Amino acid sequence: MPEPSTFKKFVEVGRVVLVNQGPSEGKIAVIVEIIDHNRAIIDGPSTGVPRQPYAYRYVTLTPFVVPSLPRAAGSGVVKKYFDKSGIAEKWAASSWAKRREALQKRRALNDFERFEILLLKKQRRDTVRKSLKKSA
Repeated sequence: MPEPSTFKKFVEVGRVVLVNQGPSEGKIAVIVEIIDHNRAIIDGPSTGVPRQPYAYRYVTLTPFVVPSLPRAAGSGVVKKYFDKSGIAEKWAASSWAKRREALQKRRALNDFERFEILLLKKQRRDTVRKSLKKSA
């Protein structure tokens, strides 16, 4: 009897992907149709990703799947299924999306804002040390 596979993220119709390159970088989309072993047609009508063929090497598979999405569904159908399954909310609540958002915020800071964060971290560290010393 074969062992059950521990691999969970397969390339399939309805799989939600994170676009890593191109004008839609950082947005999520849904695989609508599989072209071949290198490319699939993705569509993200709710997230602003236009319907287009995309190479797998430029997307990352997420653990989310739009359930029972028909193959080669049009943008209207994809939007309906995507919104009904609440994928955008699930993605926004995931630690992956939160980490990406925090990274983007950190990258957008200027020198003074980074300096302010440094001071706040020092302040927090000092209060933690003082409270630990008081309790010990």
